[in-house]
Amino acid sequence: QVQLVESGGGLVQAGGSLRLSCASSGRAFSTYAMGWFRQAPEKEREFVGAISWTGGNTYSVEGRFTISRDNAKNTVYLQMNSLKPEDTAVYYCAAKMGSYYRQKVADYDYWGQGTQVTVSS
Repeated sequence: QVQLVESGGGLVQAGGSLRLSCASSGRAFSTYAMGWFRQAPEKEREFVGAISWTGGNTYSVEGRFTISRDNAKNTVYLQMNSLKPEDTAVYYCAAKMGSYYRQKVADYDYWGQGTQVTVSS
């Protein structure tokens, strides 16, 4: 069982930056690929980016966003720069058993509760 807790969300002006963190409980964090998703009001949850279990492979939909992880701290990060109002959403981290990441919601086994990011214009 893996429990995920996101933090770092908040209100930021357009052009600003935020770093989201996702802390995992459990001993096997380094054996999970990790993903970040977001969901805006009345929209489906969408893939933002992901990272393999070693951190050697990452992918981000937005060039403004960077994903990293620290397996010693059981934590994955989402650094978001040059934020835009359309980035406003609840951001979720998710864990997928296995080494490599996927982009679909259904591919992930565990989810955090989400953290709200609001970007004002």
